[in-house]
Amino acid sequence: MSTTWDPGAPGVLALPSGRLVRGRGLRRREPTGPRPDFGLYLQGRQPPSVPWDSVWVRWPDFLLPTDPDAERHFRTAWRRAGQERVEVACSAGIGRTGTALACMAVLDGLSPDEAVEYVRRNYDHRSVETPWQRWYIRHFRPTADE
Repeated sequence: MSTTWDPGAPGVLALPSGRLVRGRGLRRREPTGPRPDFGLYLQGRQPPSVPWDSVWVRWPDFLLPTDPDAERHFRTAWRRAGQERVEVACSAGIGRTGTALACMAVLDGLSPDEAVEYVRRNYDHRSVETPWQRWYIRHFRPTADE
């Protein structure tokens, strides 16, 4: 088992519980330093394979996830972030990534509105780009129905 991210590293968001998650844009070069143990990739098309454990969530740009397992994957990423280096990424690292990070903040105990503001304040002020993405966070279920 590895350790989590350096809290001062670029793109790393500290959730209220102390869990650390790195958000990033896949169009940019992979950051230097430790690699993720788990990646949650939010793309309309399958991203290139990576040498670490990862999940692809089908999610067209500016829209909502079309993957029926998206919420389960967010919960998995949140759980793993307690002890592992978890990366959440889309093409630019803003809208879809910010939306997924806000869902993880809801899992961490924030209300949906608090989660959006938290991610915008502590990750990227442009996060959660569309009204549909904000709607998705408001309707995100913090507990599994499975």
